[in-house]
Amino acid sequence: MDLAYTPEEEEFRARLREWLAKALPTLPPKPSPQDWPGRRAYDLGWQRMLYDAGYAHVHWDASPTTRLIFLEETETAGAPYVGAGFVGLLHAGPTIAAEGTPEQRERWLPPILRGEEVWCQGFSEPDAGSDLAALRTRARRDGDDYVVTGSKIWTSHAEVADWCELLVRTDPAAPKHRGISWLAMPMSAPGVVVRPLRTLAGSAEFAEVFLDEVRVPVANRVGEENDGWRVTMVTLSFERGTAFVGEVVACRRVLGELARTARENGRWDDAVLRRRLGRLNAEFRALWRLTQWNVSAAEASGGVPGVGGSVFKLRYSHARQELFDAAAEVLGAESLDLEQSWVLERLSSLSYTIAAGTSQIQRNIVAERVLGLPKGR
Repeated sequence: MDLAYTPEEEEFRARLREWLAKALPTLPPKPSPQDWPGRRAYDLGWQRMLYDAGYAHVHWDASPTTRLIFLEETETAGAPYVGAGFVGLLHAGPTIAAEGTPEQRERWLPPILRGEEVWCQGFSEPDAGSDLAALRTRARRDGDDYVVTGSKIWTSHAEVADWCELLVRTDPAAPKHRGISWLAMPMSAPGVVVRPLRTLAGSAEFAEVFLDEVRVPVANRVGEENDGWRVTMVTLSFERGTAFVGEVVACRRVLGELARTARENGRWDDAVLRRRLGRLNAEFRALWRLTQWNVSAAEASGGVPGVGGSVFKLRYSHARQELFDAAAEVLGAESLDLEQSWVLERLSSLSYTIAAGTSQIQRNIVAERVLGLPKGR
């Protein structure tokens, strides 16, 4: 389908483009990928610029279509990505906005929007695999606190985070999907230990987090006790909804750069490669249309993305891997040079069929919730 933009939305696009053209040249140099304090400061500085210019609210208070325009224009202009603000802006923040109390929204949303606090995601566990509901981190009620013990893995940006969106088991006797609660845990609390994990690409944006009798106020629970699985589905719908919009725009730009590079280094004479790049162009054009469809569906449902995000995530993960495999073919021997940004992107793309819900999980969601097929035994 094609998304029709209103005159007001096109006016928003024009204002944003004008502001980006003035703001981007004023940014300081990007810090080293391994300088996490520097990256935190850079990413939060950009978020503060957006806040001061009146654009920070777009992630939550604007319509899905306006968010789509914002993400498309900022990526096209080469603006910084959300970076260390990813979990707060695209996961925890929207979840709190949708499910939190007025007091919780007042406490946590403004600091995220102003670029003052970073959040990390404490969902996955070492022994749970792809079955998120198999988590075993325990939260025992003790007066006005939960006492949390357990561990998490693949905790995004834990080493620079102020808060963690944390899934815990509050009723071990309940069926596994019904005994979970969603907590906001301060990373400065006694008993929290962070151990960075190094990825294949050499980066360390993930960590293991160990929790030893960590006290978290009951007031920090978002949603009702033992209703955390439903709240988590809200979080994941945002993760699989508009969170990858900027990446689709970036992939389409990379594809254009690949075509130019192939013409310059003689690889364009290979008809098989040309067909491969042409098919990828059609693939990402289709993914962009699917993104627009998902945004329209979210618009109709009050702003929360639906299961169409799983359809998108499933196909996008594989298309991104195919894109950077094609990049290796175009680059030839240069594809072994770790200084090449495309090489690092290729290594990163290997995780996409696992991260944010494995492709197997996405297929189950599509089969059960879109096609109406029965659950497997």
